[in-house]
Amino acid sequence: MSKSCVLDVHEIPKPGQWILLSFQHVFAMFGATVLVPIIVGLDPLTALFTAGIGTLLFLLVTKAKVPMFLGSSFAFIPPLIAISGSMGWGYAMGAALVSGLMYVLVAFLIKALGKDWINKLFPPVVIGAVIVTIGLSLVPVAIGMASKTGDAYSLPNLTVALFSLFVTITVSTFVKGFLKIIPILVGIVAGYLFALFMGCCLPEYYGGLVNFAPIAEAKWVHVPSLVMPRFALAPILIFAVVSIATIIEHMGDLFTVSSITDKKLYEDPGLHRTLIGDGLATSLASLFGGPPNTSYGENVGVLAITKVYSTWVYGGAAVLAIILSFIGKFGAFIQTIPTPVLGGVSMLLFSLIASSGLRMLVKAGVDYKDNKNLCVTACILAPGIGGLALNVGQFSLTGVALGAVLGIIANLVIKPPRTEHG
Repeated sequence: MSKSCVLDVHEIPKPGQWILLSFQHVFAMFGATVLVPIIVGLDPLTALFTAGIGTLLFLLVTKAKVPMFLGSSFAFIPPLIAISGSMGWGYAMGAALVSGLMYVLVAFLIKALGKDWINKLFPPVVIGAVIVTIGLSLVPVAIGMASKTGDAYSLPNLTVALFSLFVTITVSTFVKGFLKIIPILVGIVAGYLFALFMGCCLPEYYGGLVNFAPIAEAKWVHVPSLVMPRFALAPILIFAVVSIATIIEHMGDLFTVSSITDKKLYEDPGLHRTLIGDGLATSLASLFGGPPNTSYGENVGVLAITKVYSTWVYGGAAVLAIILSFIGKFGAFIQTIPTPVLGGVSMLLFSLIASSGLRMLVKAGVDYKDNKNLCVTACILAPGIGGLALNVGQFSLTGVALGAVLGIIANLVIKPPRTEHG
């Protein structure tokens, strides 16, 4: 266990701490997890339920060695909208089920080929740059949440976001004791109370930030229902193409968590196990009408700032998510958290992901006097942060996934300069 670690992967927190630490992860992932189904027209609480059972399944498959939380994937939003609109939700869920099984197929190929290829395809210069790109590519999302209402700039939103960010940083840096390991939760609660206070004092500017109407409209009990998947070649192929990108993003998140925890998780329990866990979680989610799952950068950010690596905390968060998915009123209450509060906290979380990538590059001693390393990093950063897209028919590779592919190719193709001795 590293000196900075508060709780290692296998360690069980005290009961009171356990609940709060797990709730912290629930708050971190909640906004994005329910946003995807809201956009595509699915049930948000069902997505919360499938995120919980998917995470538990992932922990089971990975022998509870990998601290990751799985939530709704944004990558599948376009095909979900397109297929559900033209063919119906049954075919969209059938395609999602098959895409999850594609993860399993790739995992078996990885297992058969062994582990040596990982170091060849993913040396530190590639892994580190991909991790930096993942963090920096998410930052604009946090900035938008923190400073905008729709497409318009909002100073009241920004003040709430900065207050939430300031409290989170202060608690993480200066406060001692248990509060130090739940700074995200403290920041969200403080930001929520600040938004309420400002709404009372200056309603003309802050009055709309907290809206309790969803709580009154929500039912007390919510029960997810099974969905009968249907299968057709066209939607399956579309989802399979998107899966290529999400598999690459999964690898990037796994390397990020490995860097933060100082453990080679891609070797033990192995990349093949994490892919199987992620894939089966997506297939299981489709049977309940939930969106495909993916590992969550928000929770990786919590991991980085708290140094709490315990998978028991992640399991607790998954159980809480399942319980809360049955309580319609609570789900509605969580949705009343102002977007700028989540945006302020997310600015820190996403930036910490990028920082962990820089840490890996420094720790590995990547030499940027070597033009090869400069070019490989540039091939990853530019398309990843800029959101470059490669679209050929139904095939689409964008952002981080495209940057990772270009970085891998550049690393293999560019040869180091020959020395005087050859």
